Amino acid sequence: MKHTIFGLLTALSVTCAPAAFAQEAAVEAMQEYLMFQDYESGIILPQQITQDVWPSVQFIDTRDAEQFDTATIPTAINIEWREVLDRMDEIPTDKKVILFCNTGSLSAQATFALRVAGMDNVVVMQTGFTGWLETAGYKPQ
Repeated sequence: MKHTIFGLLTALSVTCAPAAFAQEAAVEAMQEYLMFQDYESGIILPQQITQDVWPSVQFIDTRDAEQFDTATIPTAINIEWREVLDRMDEIPTDKKVILFCNTGSLSAQATFALRVAGMDNVVVMQTGFTGWLETAGYKPQ
């Protein structure tokens, strides 16, 4: 019986160790990111998106396909917020990328994940699509 319990505990420690290590690494990466970022480093306000800024950014609509098909910001591409890490290869690295959802809460999570993953060119648009409709510095016709 003693050997069975020892064997079970050994098996559990071996199978749980990689998950625990991965969790520690993820937490460490997030802590490192949070400690060295400026307060406003990952955000942009709709009022800051002016006509002269427009050509140098890529919008990513992180809402679902149905919402994207209903209405979005012109030139935006659709990558649902849960898919951003799986689809990082579709996100430009040579320009500023602005992520948005309806209010900014889900796109903030996506932005945080991408920034922790090393993409420092991504920002979340505070107040989201709703805020852009109300206070955008520029809306192309």
